[in-house]
Amino acid sequence: MKIGTKIVHEGQEPEKTTGAVIPPIYQTTTFAQKDPGVPIAEFEYTRAGNPNFSRLEQTLAAAENGRFATVFSSGLGAMTAWLATVGQGAIVANEDLYGGTYRLLINVFERYGIKCTFVASDDVASWKGAITSETKWVLVETPTNPLLKVVDLKAVCKLAHAKKAKVIVDNTFASPVLQNPLDLGADVVLHSSTKYLGGHSDVVGGVLITNDEGLKKDFDFYRKAMGLNPSPFDCWLVSRGIKTLALRMAQHQKNAKAVAAFLKKSVSVKNVYYPGFGGMVSVRFKDDKAAKKFIKGLKLFCLAESLGGVESLVCQPSSMTHASIPKAEREKIGIDDALVRLSVGIEDEVDLLADIAAALR
Repeated sequence: MKIGTKIVHEGQEPEKTTGAVIPPIYQTTTFAQKDPGVPIAEFEYTRAGNPNFSRLEQTLAAAENGRFATVFSSGLGAMTAWLATVGQGAIVANEDLYGGTYRLLINVFERYGIKCTFVASDDVASWKGAITSETKWVLVETPTNPLLKVVDLKAVCKLAHAKKAKVIVDNTFASPVLQNPLDLGADVVLHSSTKYLGGHSDVVGGVLITNDEGLKKDFDFYRKAMGLNPSPFDCWLVSRGIKTLALRMAQHQKNAKAVAAFLKKSVSVKNVYYPGFGGMVSVRFKDDKAAKKFIKGLKLFCLAESLGGVESLVCQPSSMTHASIPKAEREKIGIDDALVRLSVGIEDEVDLLADIAAALR
């Protein structure tokens, strides 16, 4: 099946007891047992598992052409569970990644023995030089946040596996509609389901997807042991939202291409960053004053963090999504106050371009 069919049907079979076409929300903390330690079905306590978790996991695994998925309370919750499986050791990651990921790696897990080396995203030679026999995992974000650089996943996975290292890919920006990292050699795919998977800015969640049954067991264990579980309602919301993912991504991408082309014509703009696919566009203005005036001039683009919802959003990464990265480090990789990130929504293209034109004026 194609992805547009899979995300509508996989894990979304009618509920058996009543025949409800849309499965219900199992809003319960605990489940009755037949005998001590013998649950009626497979569920005992919602922190460990819930029918809404299982249904969504089936959908998300199918979307990424994977066998197993584990859902979490957030994208960073999923990242935390993965890092718990790493333990102590060396990680190689691209330098321009989400500020929250940097914060978790450096300000939290570094004290527990995680040592992370950062490399240039679009330079395969840089990855090759950094991945050694000491490397346990390679963390790849592609396209990157917020500069939208694209990593050669096949090449990086090949380099990592040659050194016996595993690869995890944050596929949040591309979504399973536009990119399937497992098919390109990755061992694990991560999503913040808060973004395109949910798609409506009304739920926070995360997921890890893999073909490795051992990793699936580890991820499930750390979700339970560390309390990283989502709520049944959150999973139901993502299950509802993902059904329109393929349709939404088509419109996001159509609009983003138009926005990127329009911005390139402006004399106020120094650089436009758009990889040719997806719904994210970043733009560097001639100075930070011009960037702030542009942001304040927008009406349809709401000034807010996050991305991937049906509505268009704008943010200044240096003061918002990437503020946790030290200023010198941010500017070294190109994240300065003149950089603006746009999450282009599914509104009418004509209206979005008119809004941008007015803000530029």
